[in-house]
Amino acid sequence: MTHASRSRFAELVRAEPIDVGLAALLVGAEVESDLDVDESLAVLDALAAAARPYVPVGASPAEAAQGLRVALGEQGGFAGFADDYDDVRSSLLHAVLRRRRGLPLLLSVVWVEVATRLGVAAYYCALPGQVVVGIGDPEDVHMVVDPFNGGRLLPGAVVAPLPVPELLMRLLTNIRVLTTRQERAMDAARTRLWAVELSLLLPRHPLALRRERGELLVRLGAHLDGAAELEQYADLVESVDEAAAQTCRRSARQARARLN
Repeated sequence: MTHASRSRFAELVRAEPIDVGLAALLVGAEVESDLDVDESLAVLDALAAAARPYVPVGASPAEAAQGLRVALGEQGGFAGFADDYDDVRSSLLHAVLRRRRGLPLLLSVVWVEVATRLGVAAYYCALPGQVVVGIGDPEDVHMVVDPFNGGRLLPGAVVAPLPVPELLMRLLTNIRVLTTRQERAMDAARTRLWAVELSLLLPRHPLALRRERGELLVRLGAHLDGAAELEQYADLVESVDEAAAQTCRRSARQARARLN
């Protein structure tokens, strides 16, 4: 991701409402620096246009859910598979749009983005270990669909809307978790670093990410930057976790010593 892209991401995630589709595409700029975001947005526009015959204006939640299932699941071929959990492309919206497969969270982004373009009220929901989509009014008539399984309807599911900042944190956390299963250690560390750095741009994030960033920078050879981050983390937690602060200060000293 270029400096301009990261600045755009930082501004976007502090806006109200957050443009989830654009934010997810900017995450993809971390792996494709020349990514054409407008091209991917045009793909979403085209998917919505293709879905319009199946989702008429004024459709009920049930009709909209069924129409989106046909348009995106049956006709569009969007769905997920077990091995998608080990592929970083499954967490990158531009790649999901190209491959028409991905993790539940990213497929849910496709569903909500298309629904919104059609004037259909849609929102994110969380089941245990999986993001799904609600269509309609969460306080009244609504349907819940599972984009990972082609838009399968989940009758009787009662789930609360998932706040967008939490959704984005989950997206980046999925990428961080994926790196623990990757074989090439340095590539995995670089992927984990940018996922951590984007997470730190979100309005609310775990403080421990500061420590993780410092450790990753040291591991990747940026010893001075990593040491500085570890010391800043130590300053922040010293009053509540003196042991962790001491550990981080020791790691910072060791990182600087590698330069001598």
